Amino acid sequence: MTERRFILDVMLGKLATFLRMCGYDTAYALDRGLEADEPILRLAASEDRTLLTRDEQLAARAADAILLTERGIEGQLRELQAAGVALSLPARPRRCSNCNGELEPADADEAPAHVPDDAEPYRCRDCGQWFWKGSHWDAVRETLSRL
Repeated sequence: MTERRFILDVMLGKLATFLRMCGYDTAYALDRGLEADEPILRLAASEDRTLLTRDEQLAARAADAILLTERGIEGQLRELQAAGVALSLPARPRRCSNCNGELEPADADEAPAHVPDDAEPYRCRDCGQWFWKGSHWDAVRETLSRL
């Protein structure tokens, strides 16, 4: 079974970050320069992605879509959970929350000064951003625990 992949429309940028942190391959329309419905639908079809949207008409036109009604992040996450999307943080970070690139473990001696000395660092293959399980990771874990 292949892992579910998502495309999120322009209204769901914060949700994209959460899904990436949960390890999902998550394209965000604005990251791809897409705002209109047709290009979003073409991308969803060509990359075999489930469309997440708050737009009823757009969801109705997609081959595979989850229509969200909530505006807040916790409500959106609850809706995804109810739709069968597993939401938990992986044992190690897998996706860049910034660009969706894959993260690779990195040597601590390579990490820039802002990465804590006791952190296990990861680096995005695509954009080069550094990650570690810090306060943002803990905040996302806390949000997910309330679902």
